[in-house]
Amino acid sequence: MDHVRAVLTDYLEANSCRKTPERYAILEAVYSQKGRFTLQELNEILLKNNFRVSRATLYNAMKLFLALRLVVKHVLPGGTYYEAGYRNGNHCHRICTECGRSDEIRMPQVVELIGSTKIRRFHQDGFILYIYGVCSSCQAKMSRRKASAKKKTTKKKK
Repeated sequence: MDHVRAVLTDYLEANSCRKTPERYAILEAVYSQKGRFTLQELNEILLKNNFRVSRATLYNAMKLFLALRLVVKHVLPGGTYYEAGYRNGNHCHRICTECGRSDEIRMPQVVELIGSTKIRRFHQDGFILYIYGVCSSCQAKMSRRKASAKKKTTKKKK
C-alpha cells in the first residue's frame, strides 16, 4: 500500500494537483478489496467507513487511478468491474457467455508462455487474458432444454 500511495503522491506533486483526502480514501478502499468490484460496491464501502464522496469524485479518482495503472478495468458481460492493479499481476479470467459469471483461474503455463514472449517494438509489462465459453452449470441447463425439446417433438409425432 505504501508503494501505491507513493505513486499517487508523486503524480499529484509532479502535476501540481491537490492531494485530497478523498483520493487517498478511495485508493485505500480499492486496495482493501479482494478481487473485482463495481463502483457502486466501492461507494458502499466508503460509506461504511463514514466517508462520503460524490459520484463525480469517485469517477474522476478511478479515471486517474486507471491512467496511473493503479487500477484495472474489466468490461464483462455482467457489467464493468475494477480491481487493484499493483498486487494483481498477470492472470486469466474465464467468462461464461450465457450467465455472465466470471472468475480468475490459475494457468501457470499460459502465464509463463506469454511472459516469455517477445513482441517486436513493444515492452510488455503485464497482461490479463479473458477466456470466453459456457460454464458447466449453463451447459447442463442447455442439455436439459434440448432433451426437453426433443421429448416434446417426439410426443407430437406420435
